[in-house]
Amino acid sequence: MSESIPFTRPTLDEQTIADVAEVLRSGWITSGPKVRAFEAALSEYFGGRRVRAFNSGTATLEVALAMLGIGAGAEVITTPLTWVATANVIVRAGARPVFVDVDPRTRNIDVERIAAAVTPATRAILPVDLAGLPVDRDRLYALAAGHGLRVVEDAAQSMGASWNGRRLGSFGDYVSFSFHANKNMTTAEGGCLVLPADADAALCERMRLQGVARDADGGMDVDVFGGKFNLTDLAAAIGLNQLRHIDAFNARRRELARRYLDQLAEAAPRLGLELPPGDFSQSNWHMFQVCLPLDRLTLTRGDFIRAMAAEGIAVGVHYPALHLFTAYRALGFVPGSFPHAERIGREIVTLPMFPALREDQVDRVCHTMIDILTRHRA
Repeated sequence: MSESIPFTRPTLDEQTIADVAEVLRSGWITSGPKVRAFEAALSEYFGGRRVRAFNSGTATLEVALAMLGIGAGAEVITTPLTWVATANVIVRAGARPVFVDVDPRTRNIDVERIAAAVTPATRAILPVDLAGLPVDRDRLYALAAGHGLRVVEDAAQSMGASWNGRRLGSFGDYVSFSFHANKNMTTAEGGCLVLPADADAALCERMRLQGVARDADGGMDVDVFGGKFNLTDLAAAIGLNQLRHIDAFNARRRELARRYLDQLAEAAPRLGLELPPGDFSQSNWHMFQVCLPLDRLTLTRGDFIRAMAAEGIAVGVHYPALHLFTAYRALGFVPGSFPHAERIGREIVTLPMFPALREDQVDRVCHTMIDILTRHRA
């Protein structure tokens, strides 16, 4: 068998390894000077906005909702085509997620449909940039302003992406990024929250670490029920080095995406394979996703994934429509409510994409996929 091609793999250089070793030798491995340096570097990257680092992108969303006072009786509009954490944080806050179907082309929340979902209980919109392709920020914020709503951007997948020449995170309301191991830059596990001008940064810090406020005399108080969401210096050391390379990482991803699109251009229409939008000015190409023409095939998506694995190629699924999960059906959500998200969630697969991926490996992925689909046409 040919060499295996993983679905994703982080790019970690020797300097990163050395810096992590330095933190280990220092004896200060939890939140400390490296976290402060990482937050300062992130702030510079986002044009001087205030940034706080967390141990996950999920934690950043939880804290953003809490800072906005979103809880029981509130509704938050979001997409059903995302990692389940996006909706879980709304439910855990005591609020209700209100799903809006996606645009079948971008696979992002259909901004044109949001207004119809707004009710007197709506407090915020929580959009997701699926695969790093930005939601239309102009229309999104115009709509939010028109209805008096806050925005919590789930930009977990879109680090380094932009909208009309402006880097995501350098503008907007609350903006949450993830630095999970499969993201465009990583801290192994982690994330950050970019704060708007009216946010209380000190409150954000207290909510990040059990609500504790300390005074100069060694005393402490707790005035809010916080969590345990702090980032470690070990993670921050990784993040500082990753941040220096994020633009190069994303440039490489764009090159690979072009290669994928070029390799699949002829076969896709013939096979009925649905390709992602070819956005090379704004997307960071966190993932390269295609929708399989299952109604034209004699195999299932699972069969396809196993066939690719047999050839040494890892394929992912990101994501099933989350309102169909058992926990969400228990909340009253039913099949057929969001047909575009449901259809895409059934058909979508994610192909290998990471900076160290080679052109010949992209070609092999494409040729193998085309061969499997061709042999299993109905």
